[in-house]
Amino acid sequence: MGRGRQKAKATKQAREIKYYTPDTDLTALERELAKTRGDGDVSGRSRPDSEERSSSFDPYEDKYGR
Repeated sequence: MGRGRQKAKATKQAREIKYYTPDTDLTALERELAKTRGDGDVSGRSRPDSEERSSSFDPYEDKYGR
């Protein structure tokens, strides 16, 4: 007869996990994402000069979209 109590506890735990919302530090997230993209400045991206682009090889560069 202990199944009802066990099921109620499991339901309570599942509900707590489902609706748990931790505090998110959005500024730290923005800094981390900027760091992984290689941006030095979070506010905007600067494009390299044409000389720098021609000297470095970028395998994902769009050759025909200019």
